[in-house]
Amino acid sequence: MPKRRARVTRKTKETDIAIELVLDGNGKYEIQSGIRFLDHMLESFSKHSRIDIALTCTGDVDVDDHHSIEDIAIVLGSAISQALGDKRGIQRYGWAIIPMDESLARAAIDLSGRSYLFFDAVFDRPTVSDLSTEMVEHFFFSLAEHLKANIHLEILHGKNTHHKVEALFKSLAVAMREAVKITSNEVLSTKGVI
Repeated sequence: MPKRRARVTRKTKETDIAIELVLDGNGKYEIQSGIRFLDHMLESFSKHSRIDIALTCTGDVDVDDHHSIEDIAIVLGSAISQALGDKRGIQRYGWAIIPMDESLARAAIDLSGRSYLFFDAVFDRPTVSDLSTEMVEHFFFSLAEHLKANIHLEILHGKNTHHKVEALFKSLAVAMREAVKITSNEVLSTKGVI
């Protein structure tokens, strides 16, 4: 079976982004988002989802991190959606509960063709390194919207903001790895399409 791949670019007055990914990868990554902590989160996402990701972003981070973070989530969601094609054979659902030291995150995803985000996490710090924590939820919202997926993310408990954010990215990565897995040759929907 050929590997499922995608390439997406997005150029606006605020950002210039290119992504190439392989769903059936090994978790190899080359990430240059312009936001160091986001690089770390996307590297973790790639490694634990086993999705190979090459991403570059030139953005107006001198203004703030909003445009780059939002647009990166848009291209990531679009690229995964493109690589999934008609979603024939995918498991469709995935879930994970992942610890990161004292923090525990739960993620569930349905690659349903419908966008929805449930997000329940509170961060005690306004930033982690150069990432605004208010943008964590917005990243996942934009990802869900452009992936056309239901995503549920929760911090069940935790104290350290870095650990909470990383646990969210890792739990979604593991859930995604399960959801994109090929398990049959049919579309997992009574409608016949996803």
